[in-house]
Amino acid sequence: MKKNNLLSVQNLKISFGNKTVVQGVSFDLAEGETLCLVGESGSGKSLTSLSVMGLLPEHANIKADSIEFESFDMLNMSEDDKRPLRGREMSMIFQEPMTALNPVMTVGKQVAEVFEIHTKLSKKEIKTKVLDLFKKVKIPNPQRRYDDYPFQLSGGQRQRVMIAMALAMKPKLLIADEPTTALDVTVQGEILNLIKSLQKEMGMAVLFITHDFGVVREMADKVVVMKDGKVVESGAVKSVIEQPQHAYTQKLLAAMPELIQDKKEEVLGETIIEVNNVSKIFKVKEGGFFGKTKPFHALKNVSFSIKRGETVGVVGESGCGKSTLSRCLVRLYDLDEGVIRINGEDTTFFNKKQLKAMRREMQMVFQDPYSSLNPRMKVGETISEGLKAHKLLNKKERRDFVEKLLKEVGLPKESYDRYPHQFSGGQRQRIGIARALALRPALIVADEAVSALDVSVQKQVLDLMQSLKEKYDLSYMFVSHDLRVVSQVSDRVIVMKDGEIVEQGPAYDIFKKPKHPYTKQLLAAIPK
Repeated sequence: MKKNNLLSVQNLKISFGNKTVVQGVSFDLAEGETLCLVGESGSGKSLTSLSVMGLLPEHANIKADSIEFESFDMLNMSEDDKRPLRGREMSMIFQEPMTALNPVMTVGKQVAEVFEIHTKLSKKEIKTKVLDLFKKVKIPNPQRRYDDYPFQLSGGQRQRVMIAMALAMKPKLLIADEPTTALDVTVQGEILNLIKSLQKEMGMAVLFITHDFGVVREMADKVVVMKDGKVVESGAVKSVIEQPQHAYTQKLLAAMPELIQDKKEEVLGETIIEVNNVSKIFKVKEGGFFGKTKPFHALKNVSFSIKRGETVGVVGESGCGKSTLSRCLVRLYDLDEGVIRINGEDTTFFNKKQLKAMRREMQMVFQDPYSSLNPRMKVGETISEGLKAHKLLNKKERRDFVEKLLKEVGLPKESYDRYPHQFSGGQRQRIGIARALALRPALIVADEAVSALDVSVQKQVLDLMQSLKEKYDLSYMFVSHDLRVVSQVSDRVIVMKDGEIVEQGPAYDIFKKPKHPYTKQLLAAIPK
């Protein structure tokens, strides 16, 4: 092992049965250094990191010339010898804290467990340590949050709890597996800055797993690019990003959306949607089952319009009202105040029959296509549902129509008779788009439709949506927390905060000449 190297992985191979999923991966990580593993889903990034921690399932077959951590031979150590190292010498932050945290234990107790396992401190001393950690990772009101359950915290706060847990014993190695992928841009910026500052303070090495080269540029000293379980390129972050040698690295970098550079021509089509002074109030119970109910203003006097052939982007952090607005627009939620007009017609008092007809004009594409598709229905049946409900075409005509539609979104017609689990995430999102297109709507509301996709798959889906927009003169309301994506696809942009529109205008003006402090804050948080 080279001098100053904390971790050395040489010629790692991982297989499950006859299938090899990681092949010949090698890298070194020095003390205080950050190395990013980059690649799309299925590239082997997470499996590589789990092998370092010894967390792969028993049926995984692991071979390597060596996996050395400090003076420890991780490859040949017994499980009993590895266990004390986890949490004390090396620790891990997982991508989705809601699934990594125990839902029936308070977050304070979960972090306290680390001290209970690795130290002989008293309960009082442990609680003091946990509260100090909560302050260090900037969890607001640590004393109160100590007794909260994971569902009572925001996504960013849950990720901070995971970081507190990972750093409890001041490990020498921190493995961060996509820790910011699902977070808003400002929260992502805060988490990245937090990890960097704690790394500097504690002198730890970081193995950071991501598919976002913006995060790589922000965090890494070195980068290893993986594809299909193999390393295709590695080196200093500056040289890999500025002078990529491998075609796959070039493809990933080319797929990264950048903030809009040029002005777009104003869309001159007729107005198809008018939203005037719309408000939505939910009743929220505080203080448990017997707590008092108080009103929560999810939307406050929201007004805007969408023209035919126009894409209007809606941005803002979680809780700003983006998704509530989407659901109000397609009348999945009733309005408390205000008016929504479609082609000049007030929809406020539409009966069921009128709403059904209205929804032919407006369709939604959801964030998670897997949960929005019925796992027990074949894809063709799912896409045909709307046609069947509106009594359009006979059975054979519907099948012919859907097979053509599948081809149009880049899927073979044989997809008709397959189930959702037989497709990748990007393919499932294409199915969601096909379902939305089946009724030939005037407007498609895309609610975080590409946020869960790898960057190259994301680009493919965005290109598809753009080509369909041009072909059918579609309008989109594109809801996202990714400002780079929104700047690429939008003609106009709406910025929301706390249920209100704080700024709206042409995309170029919003991204190049923002006026509101909140818009400026969002733009400043984007990884360079």
